[in-house]
Amino acid sequence: MIRQAVKNDWFPRRHGTVRARALVVLAATTLVAGCQSVIEQTYEPTVSPSSNPQIVEEVQKNDPRAQLGAREHPRIVASYGGEYRDAKTERLVARITGALTAVSENPQQSYRITILNSPAINAFALPGGYLYVTRGLLALANDASEVAAVLSHEMAHVTANHGIQRQQREEAEVIASRVVSEVLSSDLAGKQALARGKLRLAAFSRNQELQADVIGVRMLGEAGYDPYAAARFLDSMAAYSRFSAVDPEADQSLDFLSSHPNAPQRVDLARRHARAFGLEGTSGDRGRDYYLAGIDGILYGDSPQEGYVRGQTFLHGQLGIRFDVPTGFQIDNKAEAVLATGPGEVAVRFDGIADTSGRNLTDYIASGWVTGLKPDTIRSIRVNGLEAATARASADRWDFDVTVIRLGERIYRFLTAVPKGSSALQPTADQLRTSFRRMTSGEVQSLKPLRVRVVTVRSGDTTATLAARMMGTDRKLDLFRLINAMQITSTVRPGDKVKIISE
Repeated sequence: MIRQAVKNDWFPRRHGTVRARALVVLAATTLVAGCQSVIEQTYEPTVSPSSNPQIVEEVQKNDPRAQLGAREHPRIVASYGGEYRDAKTERLVARITGALTAVSENPQQSYRITILNSPAINAFALPGGYLYVTRGLLALANDASEVAAVLSHEMAHVTANHGIQRQQREEAEVIASRVVSEVLSSDLAGKQALARGKLRLAAFSRNQELQADVIGVRMLGEAGYDPYAAARFLDSMAAYSRFSAVDPEADQSLDFLSSHPNAPQRVDLARRHARAFGLEGTSGDRGRDYYLAGIDGILYGDSPQEGYVRGQTFLHGQLGIRFDVPTGFQIDNKAEAVLATGPGEVAVRFDGIADTSGRNLTDYIASGWVTGLKPDTIRSIRVNGLEAATARASADRWDFDVTVIRLGERIYRFLTAVPKGSSALQPTADQLRTSFRRMTSGEVQSLKPLRVRVVTVRSGDTTATLAARMMGTDRKLDLFRLINAMQITSTVRPGDKVKIISE
């Protein structure tokens, strides 16, 4: 709920259902002027030159392509939660990019590659040699050739000048985005809308995608990588899409397949062009060992700045807060808020705003940000020793409980929505507010992010025993197979290296 998330396009969008409608009602019920996420982040535009000074400074000073990339770079980085800094992983990605550059359409083109601090599965390019790959994509890939397949595709967009060809469309998008940002200038949703528009800079036409595929496969083979990696990783991303689709309302527009449609034609085309370098399994290097060494320990899922979801509990060590949702509820740690949904169309929104003035909480509830508020229900309460207030509201066919809690110089807000007349409102709201509390110092110290850990299979290990070591998911075996590109019939042998997710 901390990071602004702006989504690119590798997965198809899905239509709303009852669950989505409940969440939309939550958003519409609050007049969100002044609403902020739990932690406000400030992103400074820190565009620095490549290690090859050809890219940003003098050579491209008057190049409109580089200027476009430099202008949009800070917004892209902010949209994806900042840069992910890890020297080992950065060296790995630089090694792959360097090998591809040498065989690219324009070996004189240098690239500024950024690893984005996002669990989304994505990579894209901006004009002027700006390349982006998310840590989520690096965690899903299983060897260097798969990442090379993605990067060579994006580099092909740069060398083919696809970014310049779409500039008129971009200019229209900028105008639309500016209107949104001016209308909603103080609202996180407005900032997200602006960034979403900007991120469409990374979207290409179908023909451009197919052209980049052909160029990318050629680069793979000529660089000595497995040329079949492109088709193989497209299959992995399709599997990820199916895994994520268990949540029918998951917004995956930040992911690769929503801007790079995974049509069977693309996979067939990639395999057909790979045959120019030999039969599958007999040509090119996958670079698996050095790749796994390079991503061992990479952050997986939520970052410390966003807080963590652990089962039915949301915990934020930096803010020192936690709360629980009822059994059967699902928590989504979104950019704008923590959302939770449960049986019977029940939905919950949790967020926070800065409050340095110490305003009276009953006055704050009545200040106009809640639509349909029932003023006679406003009352002061205490929640685990903290000052709080609660009230009821009603709009359309929904009833709401509003609870605000002060902790330090922040006001935290719960908004619970149920269909009108539902008996679930009181028990759901009661559990949420009574479970909200400060974390103890011991809890904060023990709260660790999840990471990709590369382990060596030992005698007696099976996919089931290895999957049992996974953390952060109820679908341990499914996720273990997914991140290791295993089929249901796949087995492991002593000495194999596999990825698990753990602290």
